[in-house]
Amino acid sequence: MTSVRRAAALLVASLLVLAAAAQAQAAGYRYWSFWDRSGDRWTYATQGPAMERPDDGSVQGFRFAVSADSSDANQPRGTADFGSICAKTPAQAGTKRVALVLDFGTPADAPSGETPPAERTVCARVAPDASTADALAEAAKPLRYDTNALLCAIAGYPARGCGEQVAAGDKGEKPSGEAAPKDDGPSLCLPLGIGVVVVLGGAAFWQARRRRNA
Repeated sequence: MTSVRRAAALLVASLLVLAAAAQAQAAGYRYWSFWDRSGDRWTYATQGPAMERPDDGSVQGFRFAVSADSSDANQPRGTADFGSICAKTPAQAGTKRVALVLDFGTPADAPSGETPPAERTVCARVAPDASTADALAEAAKPLRYDTNALLCAIAGYPARGCGEQVAAGDKGEKPSGEAAPKDDGPSLCLPLGIGVVVVLGGAAFWQARRRRNA
């Protein structure tokens, strides 16, 4: 019976080690995600702000956070009503108004040594054919982009970094951005590892049983 208990203990310990390793390997990416507002709901944008051509009266949002992929991203917070955001910006012929919700995220999402500004809303008045990126440049300078045209900073935040990988254990809340690469490694590794441990555990159990019946 002692050998059986040892085999079971080995199995449990191995599973715990594999689970911890998979969690340690899980990662997200720190970046600005881009959102469309439809009615009272946010939808993760299907194209970048440079390609989006919003209509007059549109509401667009940006959220800085750490996330693994679009399904894990945190939505912008705060008021997202066009009438409220653009109340002091009347309609004008030959222009359009785009309401922007800018959520700089939480301290847990911030790069080391930086503090996120408070969320803000702005109403950008731009040309009728302007993109969301144009509206952002009009209302939230300075912007910063990397060599691949990835949006790195809005209103100067953050001061450095751009879409860097962040281990899940390096922040205080769940990873929550623009569709950064998704790391499927841990999800594949864990089931395979469990299968190996089960085989080894079964072999140990069978060996212990043979010894007991010998």
